[in-house]
Amino acid sequence: MHVAILILIGLGAGMSSGVFGIGGGVLIVPALVYLLDFPMHKAIGTSLAVLLPPIGAAAVFAYYRAGQIDWQAAVILAATVFIGAWLGAMVATSLNENWLRNLFGVFLIGLGGYTLFFSKAA
Repeated sequence: MHVAILILIGLGAGMSSGVFGIGGGVLIVPALVYLLDFPMHKAIGTSLAVLLPPIGAAAVFAYYRAGQIDWQAAVILAATVFIGAWLGAMVATSLNENWLRNLFGVFLIGLGGYTLFFSKAA
């Protein structure tokens, strides 16, 4: 059952990534914590490990073919995400699990609230 749940989590996160451009943290981390009882730190670490291989290559190729990638922005973001992820990991691994879980929940609520009430349609 563990493998089947992981497969469903992966497919759901992959499809959401292709459709919405969201990372694994929004789906993979909560799914690992609540469906498979991962500790918060392990769920975050596992989600980050998923990002290492070129998992988004097919989606990137589809967006590239449609002319929907700003490569200059992507390179700048990639470099700064690399640095930011390292700094964030240093902070997260120093927090206890309850603090980390609470911060994650506040982040998701804030993101959802902003998306619902303040983001503007193009």
